[in-house]
Amino acid sequence: MSSSYKNNYKKFLRQTYLVFAGVVIAVPFIIDASGGSRPHASLTFNKNLADTVPARKDTVKPKAGKAAVKPTSDTNVVSRDQDTTKHVTVDTIFVPKVSKDTLDAPVNYKAKDSIILMVPDKRFYLYGAANTKYKSIDLSAEKMNFDQATGVLEATNAKDTAGKLIGRPVMNDGGQSFESDTLRYNFTSQKAKIYNTRSQYGEGYIHSELTKKEADNTIFGYKNGYTTCNLDTPHFSFRSRKIKVIPDKLVISGPANLEIMGIPTPLYIPFAIFPITQGQRSGILPPQYVVNQQKGMGLENGGYYFGMGEHMDLTLRGDVYSYGSWSLTASPTYRKRYKYNGGLNLSFANTRFGDPAVKSEFQTSKDFRVTWNHSMDSKARPGVNFGASVNFGTSSYNRYNVFDYNTRVNNNIGSSITFSKTWQGKPYNLTLGLNHSQNLSTRDVSISFPDGTFTVNTIYPFQPKEMVGTPKWYQKIGVSYNAVLRNQANFKDSLFGKKQMWDAMQTGMQHNVPISFSIPILKTLTLSPGINYSEYWYTKKVVRSWDPKKRVSQDSVGGVDTTYVPGFYAARDISASVSLSTAVYGMYAFSKHSKVKAIRHVVRPTLSASYRPDLSSAYYYTYQYSGNPKDLTRVSYFDGSVIGVPSAGAFGGLNFGLDNNLEMKVFSRKDTTGNHEKKVKLLDGFGINGSYNLVADSFKLSTFSIYARTNLFDKINISASGNIDPYQVDNRGHRLDKYVWQQGKISLGRLTNASISLSTSFQSKDNKKSQDKRKAMDSLENITNADAALAAQQRQLQMVRNNPGEYVDFDIPWRVDLSYSLSYTNQVIPDSGGVVRRITQYVNFNGDFSLTPKWKIGLNSGFDFTNMQIAYTNMYISRDLHCWQMSINLIPFGTFRQFSITINPKAGILRDLRINRSRQFYDF
Repeated sequence: MSSSYKNNYKKFLRQTYLVFAGVVIAVPFIIDASGGSRPHASLTFNKNLADTVPARKDTVKPKAGKAAVKPTSDTNVVSRDQDTTKHVTVDTIFVPKVSKDTLDAPVNYKAKDSIILMVPDKRFYLYGAANTKYKSIDLSAEKMNFDQATGVLEATNAKDTAGKLIGRPVMNDGGQSFESDTLRYNFTSQKAKIYNTRSQYGEGYIHSELTKKEADNTIFGYKNGYTTCNLDTPHFSFRSRKIKVIPDKLVISGPANLEIMGIPTPLYIPFAIFPITQGQRSGILPPQYVVNQQKGMGLENGGYYFGMGEHMDLTLRGDVYSYGSWSLTASPTYRKRYKYNGGLNLSFANTRFGDPAVKSEFQTSKDFRVTWNHSMDSKARPGVNFGASVNFGTSSYNRYNVFDYNTRVNNNIGSSITFSKTWQGKPYNLTLGLNHSQNLSTRDVSISFPDGTFTVNTIYPFQPKEMVGTPKWYQKIGVSYNAVLRNQANFKDSLFGKKQMWDAMQTGMQHNVPISFSIPILKTLTLSPGINYSEYWYTKKVVRSWDPKKRVSQDSVGGVDTTYVPGFYAARDISASVSLSTAVYGMYAFSKHSKVKAIRHVVRPTLSASYRPDLSSAYYYTYQYSGNPKDLTRVSYFDGSVIGVPSAGAFGGLNFGLDNNLEMKVFSRKDTTGNHEKKVKLLDGFGINGSYNLVADSFKLSTFSIYARTNLFDKINISASGNIDPYQVDNRGHRLDKYVWQQGKISLGRLTNASISLSTSFQSKDNKKSQDKRKAMDSLENITNADAALAAQQRQLQMVRNNPGEYVDFDIPWRVDLSYSLSYTNQVIPDSGGVVRRITQYVNFNGDFSLTPKWKIGLNSGFDFTNMQIAYTNMYISRDLHCWQMSINLIPFGTFRQFSITINPKAGILRDLRINRSRQFYDF
């Protein structure tokens, strides 16, 4: 060895010793095979060399550093310490040309145990939780070694003292993750060979004996298994000899065989394509195979998705059945960020039942349904908003094409399209809308368009712009204005768009101008006088008269003749009122040793006097409604108007009301404020309202309205209401101007109607995971933004309703929801003297409980006590199979009966890989 070689070797040996001392640096020189020295890269390090002293190898822990990067032409190289802000300047010996094997980017590396550099062999060795980062690649393993001559980095696992494998190599590259036994990566070609790897792509995992990674991140696998099970030994997989992964696009497989628990099944597929794309992509939507008792075998929800760019997309889905039924649904969605978004669903269905050769058994139905949702961003145009929620269709669409519980038991659908504008800085508000309601059972339709409201918020004309001191009483006088325009038609759905629908159209407009102010009296009372003026505009009036010659049927003659007289008609009404209100508090305190500390009672009485002159007598008339000349009634020419009619006669009297609130303060050990007391609401409110007309010639006292509401123990919600008639009735059922208590009875009157409802919910202790699941489901039900994500979420919510057993929460061992409603009517029929009393009761219950952590049984049902019938019932049984799930859904009785059993993977990418057997039965 020459003296020059020896001198250089000793010099670099001292610098190499720093690595052994635990200071991780990039080696500045590599010894040439010829014996000379050549520079490798500029020096970068993480510790000041001036603070570094030789030390024993095992006394200093290695620290993170950087591998060599291309040198600069400067004579000094400056590096910033990772832990401090100080800079270090190190003089280099010389800066020659860059070596051919220099990398084009820094390599960051670290190890927990040690890092060893073998200069003659040109190798790095990293031991103990080693980590290397290069560009987008992040590699972790228990052991690593790098051969600079070949540019190959090898990562392997190791065994601990118990002989257990630890530190399997894990490589993350651009969103791709590889976990293996051995990994070799070439920094020059950027290719890798991975042995016994497990990689994840979206919801799927690929297990391969050998994997080759190309420079463009394309993956080729040998002896592979594709699964969505996240276990090291998956419950199922598709075994294929060859597989190719195109990043962010597709996983393509050759012939594959389905294995369950490592056992091959007879199920083979010639090829498989698993999409792993992110974002909007056009493509085929695979159908689901079903068996329907009435429609036959079929394919449902098959179609195509059209990605039309950032602002719009379209989903086409169709159903087809062996007995000739079919349906088609088009679902375009649109959006513009920070402006608006919406979605439309157009559904057409042709349903066939029975044998066409037997006309008595053959039925056909052609139906449609239109739904539209639109929302506008509030920041798009401040003060302006446009929204739509439309649900319109034929009455028989739900009967033949919808099977979920909520839709079947609800016979009412409606729509609303609104435009509103608020003038900034001004008291004006305008709302225009179209409203629609439809009863699918009676086939009654009501459409209101245009439906407009213009309001002027309360203004104070006598109030100065800048208030100084206590305002005068006249400065509190406020005036507002409200106008309502309504155009409405009520008709049967079969008359939509026909002449009869336009003939049933009613138009009206109402103006209302209230003037009011309030004055405090004696600090505890509030006096509020006011005047209200209303005006009604109509475009037609109705005249009814008895026609004794009118033939109603073959056996009946005589009836009411109705005539519509078009024109412009106006009615007016004015009233003045003054009200007085206050609140009275009372409290009863118990002894110090009692668990009940006190009970507080709050009484809020209100008393008002009002007067309304009779300005509407010209709008009322008397007509005979039967063949008996004594059967007369007084009605308005504008009865049934869409804006209402002024009340008949004059009114001058008193209105009164009494509201109560009852609370209790009890001892509590769980109170966190330190006073060990908590408030318990006994009654949120209970009271009575009524009025007395001083100028009426009879029946001066009105009926009493009573109500009560509470929430016991924060668990049981109770609400009740009713009406009491204080007047007597004769033997023919007519009211007499005599009070009930004048008969010697201690009673406010006769209860004419009442209702009460109770609801509660119980469940076992919840955990955070299930709370997050429930919040996610609530968000699905409450979402109003209709975009591409919403459409998918709505379809998922529809699947939840159709198959509740497939979407149960196994984290809650049991849950019970109960509700009860009772209504009572006590109606006296005039002229017959008969009394009709009707009581309806209904109880609804739903819940589920877990037999084991993996088995759950659920029920949704109710009972109608009036008809003594069990309500629509849905039962389900679910079994959690880790990566799969089994569910059994049963509707045992009713008009629509159904049984289905489904086994399917949980992952959405394999949602269509399901085994389903269902039977549906209808009673028409």
